[in-house]
Amino acid sequence: MKFGMIGLGRMGSGLVQRAMRDGHDAVGYDISRDAVDALAELTGATPAYDLAEFAAALETPRIAWVMVPAAFAGQTVDAVAEHFEPGDIIIDGGNSMWQDDVDKAEELAEKGIHFVDIGTSGGVYGLERGFSLMIGGPAEAVEVLEPLLDTLAPGVDVAPRTLDDGGPLRPGEKGWLHCGPNGAGHFVKMVHNGIEYGMMAAMAEGLGILEAADAGTEERVKDAETTPLRDPKYYRYNIDTTAVTEVWRRGSVISSWLVDLTAHALAVDPNLDEFEGRVSDSGEGRWTVQAAVELGVPAATITSSLFDRFSSRGNDDFTNKVVSAMRKEFGGHHEKKAES
Repeated sequence: MKFGMIGLGRMGSGLVQRAMRDGHDAVGYDISRDAVDALAELTGATPAYDLAEFAAALETPRIAWVMVPAAFAGQTVDAVAEHFEPGDIIIDGGNSMWQDDVDKAEELAEKGIHFVDIGTSGGVYGLERGFSLMIGGPAEAVEVLEPLLDTLAPGVDVAPRTLDDGGPLRPGEKGWLHCGPNGAGHFVKMVHNGIEYGMMAAMAEGLGILEAADAGTEERVKDAETTPLRDPKYYRYNIDTTAVTEVWRRGSVISSWLVDLTAHALAVDPNLDEFEGRVSDSGEGRWTVQAAVELGVPAATITSSLFDRFSSRGNDDFTNKVVSAMRKEFGGHHEKKAES
């Protein structure tokens, strides 16, 4: 089938490459002419240098997959809709907020245009592994997209069947799932990313404890502002965290793709000197926490991991200064400067 991709970065380009490798046809558009030319040269996709040209190159019903940052998704969808007709389909495949999807679907429905939100997971590895797709929107539009979804998703064979009973495929087994009406796809992807925050934080904290397990071998400053290590003899382990992630990859209960990726990162850079530890958040963790509050569902782990990301960027500097100031006020505690 023929579809158009708007936004030809790593994810958009990967989606087009995987689709065309399986015989689909694509039209590519990006605000960067160089990105359009690069994709056309790499895949043979039809290049488009403006949205009118993009729409004209598609077949009815037109299908446009928008793969741009959430901040630009709404305006991009609106711009595409100006060139589309009733019965056409516009997909937001980025990480937009699910509430925006509900509103956008209502707006486009007035024009007879179908809107589909697809939470897309797989990152730069999706080209080879396939993309996990979480979909919200009208069933009739999803049905039209099914051949494309089957190609982009990882497929049944990438994992053993959960119930290997020889029965028909269950929802989700192909690697894509129609989660419900508009917004449901991005809602599921949002929670997926919130879980990802918590899993990453737990892994990082555990490795941090292992990294510090040799504290008993170090000479600690003895003063009123430093908590003494009560039993140094119990913390004399020089643990190789790179090797630990390797053994965890093989048969442990926490073995996972995240452990695989962590092991690779540590193998390349054992001390992680390339990184400063400033962790960004693109919105999904915040929205997951907000939804949990509105629904009254406890989500302590995800919330804590989100706040850790804020702290990593120095957003708690003033907070910590206030605490230091209060300690000095009530107890005369002078702030202990960081060791060089």
